[in-house]
Amino acid sequence: MAPAATVVEFPVSLESRTLPSKPATVTASVLHGALDLRLETRSLEQPSAGELQIQIKSTGICGSDVSYYKKFANGDLCACAPLSLGHESSGVVVGIGPQVNGFAIGDKVALEVGIPCGQCGICRKGRYNLCKKMKFRSSAKSVPHFQGTLQERINHPAIWCHKIPEHVSFDAAALLEPLSVAIHSVNRAAPTPGSTALVIGAGTVGLLVAAMARQSGCTFVTIMDVDAGRVAYAISKGFATHGYVVPKPLHSCASSSSIFMSGTSTPASSDGAMTPLSSYSSISDRLDGAKAVAADVLAVARPDMLALDEDEDDGVDITFECTGKEACMQTSLYATKPGGKVIMVGMGTPIQTVPLSAAHLREVDILGIFRYANTYQTGIRLLAGKGPMKLPSLDGMVTHKFKGLGAAKKAFELAGRTIDDEGNLVIKVVIEA
Repeated sequence: MAPAATVVEFPVSLESRTLPSKPATVTASVLHGALDLRLETRSLEQPSAGELQIQIKSTGICGSDVSYYKKFANGDLCACAPLSLGHESSGVVVGIGPQVNGFAIGDKVALEVGIPCGQCGICRKGRYNLCKKMKFRSSAKSVPHFQGTLQERINHPAIWCHKIPEHVSFDAAALLEPLSVAIHSVNRAAPTPGSTALVIGAGTVGLLVAAMARQSGCTFVTIMDVDAGRVAYAISKGFATHGYVVPKPLHSCASSSSIFMSGTSTPASSDGAMTPLSSYSSISDRLDGAKAVAADVLAVARPDMLALDEDEDDGVDITFECTGKEACMQTSLYATKPGGKVIMVGMGTPIQTVPLSAAHLREVDILGIFRYANTYQTGIRLLAGKGPMKLPSLDGMVTHKFKGLGAAKKAFELAGRTIDDEGNLVIKVVIEA
């Protein structure tokens, strides 16, 4: 007979207890359709072999979550059944299933919520984020849907639970998920010391990409967004060295949503707001506009850099495009120097018109990014860092906190904005237990 799972309520008493075989009941926030968010009671079995039971303590709201909340869909992925959202999460171990070693009741953990098969060729190569059988919490891609973390407790494979130091907050641990996107992006870019970088989009992921670019040796990191508050935040908090705000004539100001947004942070609004340059009448005009924006943003850091040689092309070594928007992708190709790299971080418009000759004839490499792989331990070490190499505060990125699953609807409404009712900047919204 297999050993029974050990499960306790947190705070943990000195004596742990074994649950009876019948399932427990937990409260979950469940989306049934666009804007239709409900609190429900669900059954939760004991953790199976290889699993931990985690009491969720903090969950960050991602742009994909907001998209599901508003449309019951995220891009081409449409939910076909009730779905709990949330995938940026941390918590406490309250139950240990059979055949699990190295964990104790009360351990603080960050959750890596994508579960690959572990057996296919791509998994064996270590690029498990590309596994065709990947199940990712809060995504409608797999059917039945893999439920997200906006639940009181969940069972999760122990190998995808990462222990965090006691001094790291639950909120910062939850942000290890978007930080992992940034780490993976910079790993793919492989900047050399003294490189220059441009980050398009100052949402959560864009900010963290900029911070990681600086960590990786980029001397000048310029961040660009339509929202002046976010650009100012990026500079003042040390995420980037320079900032550029897209002039208002190039974008619609009818919405409070950022349009040069992080692909996993702040979604574009659905009220008809135009992306920058999209009002130009022809593709030629749009490309000319993208060239003009590229020239303007490159000029921002130019006074602090060495003068260009007479035969040297202007441009950054690496551009991280964090919005997924066509106009931003066009700008990124023009802003990157010959022999440089464009890293496609943001997931947005699936079919785009871009000046490929600007990449082809100048050997600009275009690299795609899909989530992350093998990044969490790096992220945990970065969170524990001290001194000049320490990351900007992830706790400081959490501008708004909501208590309890019952406040989820308010959290989602705010997470789709860039400023709150008092005019304060919205960067990251979390739901705490």
